[in-house]
Amino acid sequence: MRENCMPHLAPQPLGAPLGDGVAEFGTDGLRGLVGTAITPALALQMGFWCGLVLPPEGPVVIGSDSRLSSPMLVAALSAGLAAAGREVWQLGLCPTPAVPGTIRRVGAAGGLMVSASHNPPQDNGIKVFGPAGAKLDRERQRAIEAGLRGDGAIEGAAVEGANPPPPVSFRGDGAVSHRPDLIADYQQSLLDSVAGQRLDGCPIVLDLCWGSATACGAAVFTELGADLTVLHGTPDGARINQNCGSTHLESLRRAVLETGAAMGFGFDGDADRMLAVDGQGRIVDGDHVLYLWGSALRDAGALPNDRIVATVMSNLGFERAWQASGGLLERTAVGDQHVYAAMEALGAGLGGEQSGHILSARHGLSGDGLLTALQVATLVHGRGQTLAEWMEGSFRPYPQKLVNVTVPDRQKRIQWQLCDPLRLAVEQAEAAMAGHGRVLVRPSGTEPLLRVMVEAAEDEQVEHWAGLLAAAADQHLNASKAA
Repeated sequence: MRENCMPHLAPQPLGAPLGDGVAEFGTDGLRGLVGTAITPALALQMGFWCGLVLPPEGPVVIGSDSRLSSPMLVAALSAGLAAAGREVWQLGLCPTPAVPGTIRRVGAAGGLMVSASHNPPQDNGIKVFGPAGAKLDRERQRAIEAGLRGDGAIEGAAVEGANPPPPVSFRGDGAVSHRPDLIADYQQSLLDSVAGQRLDGCPIVLDLCWGSATACGAAVFTELGADLTVLHGTPDGARINQNCGSTHLESLRRAVLETGAAMGFGFDGDADRMLAVDGQGRIVDGDHVLYLWGSALRDAGALPNDRIVATVMSNLGFERAWQASGGLLERTAVGDQHVYAAMEALGAGLGGEQSGHILSARHGLSGDGLLTALQVATLVHGRGQTLAEWMEGSFRPYPQKLVNVTVPDRQKRIQWQLCDPLRLAVEQAEAAMAGHGRVLVRPSGTEPLLRVMVEAAEDEQVEHWAGLLAAAADQHLNASKAA
């Protein structure tokens, strides 16, 4: 039996380092431009090192979205895993949550999802899941990064079970199987999640984004009796996320209004997040979903300690409304792995992000846009309400503006607090809003962007400070060294 370890680097065929500049795990795995940041060589090595670092027993599951580069990267990952002696099960086109769900159902060692989520078609990425179906823990991430860089074993990075870690060895005896049949199990789990509730005759619009949601999104809503209108409903890697889906809700909103639908749901490229539109064309974001679903769970006595976990991006209006109703709201850093960790530590039943990434403890703690949409639709329809009527009992969000400032220099981006003019401008803005607003500046974990968010009770303050802070970030972080 092979030991589960972080091996020393040795000059072997697939254990060779890629050298400096190898991408590190961001907030959601590896992601970037195909051919530059994400290459077949990287995927080959990634598969190999995942094969050595993941627990030794059980297959490794791989899913993918519809991007044109996904088959190439799946093949390279599979080859690397096989070289490490691992059994590989390829699911094919599927939503990201199908991977952790399959891991838990079959007892797999772990899994990978090839997708760049909401990024444009020319990007791609690799998400890695551990044996429990959660995003790979930081210890194993560091072990894989060390292997990719050729650093060898690094202090504190050895995974339990290695004493001492053996050298890298090329095996090449792994087997690769195509298992699209397992998507049917995921689809059934979605149907089971609504516990027999139906959507008979309910007019609903789905925007499947040309991506992963096309694998089974329309099928599950049709099975429950919904009267469906489907947008962008076939897999098309050349158009994934292009003016559609959860990041571009205009076409969904237009279709809901034109058809008189009760609600509409838009998904991102890998269908792990969802945003909705009500019958009046209003956007229902992740904060609204948390408030509405959380209220329903609390009323049913199914929300432990009336606690919701959200991130620093969640709206201040949501926080204050939930607290005013007697609930507890905990904030984390951005990223579903942080929400997951807080939910586990606190025993929370519901958590998520404003972007529509929602985690439910009752459904495996995996962000799942299709599952979230089914929960919202059946909860509303089961009450004999429309989503618009349900929204009336929600909260009034504070005006909020997010500005993305391109900052190519990674060190300046992640250490923006060292820029005195920008830091002082943030302090000035916070003092001016005097507790009636807030500023959040954070580097993106997947793109060369510094995100500047301002929210306040008044639109004028939001516009003023968002513009000023974004300009300050651009001016001072992108200034040449010569200047």
